[in-house]
Amino acid sequence: MFKATPNPPGTDPIPHDPALESQKTKEAIDRALDHYLRPEALAAPPNSPKFRPVYLVDPTLDDETLLVEASESLSYAHAMAGNIANSIGGPERKPLLALQQVIMLNELLVNRLLDKLKLPQ
Repeated sequence: MFKATPNPPGTDPIPHDPALESQKTKEAIDRALDHYLRPEALAAPPNSPKFRPVYLVDPTLDDETLLVEASESLSYAHAMAGNIANSIGGPERKPLLALQQVIMLNELLVNRLLDKLKLPQ
């Protein structure tokens, strides 16, 4: 007699062992937790292109060099804001003068810190 359907699939030759299955589950859970919750992964961001900084300050620079660079940048910004404020008249000039004053005050703060930071010769 001809059967229209094939024979059912054979049974698994390895018997079902609940202890083996729970061990596999535990290993899979541990791998997933290690992947997402590793302490070293939380301490440092991954080195992937999407987290790469656009601007990076050299971490080996000393404090005095950083303050000198900040002071010079503030000095340039102060001069530019003054030049722009002097070329504009009317009500638009007041915010530029206020910006120039804020820049100047921050420049004074950085310079004061530089004066206090005098390194031993």
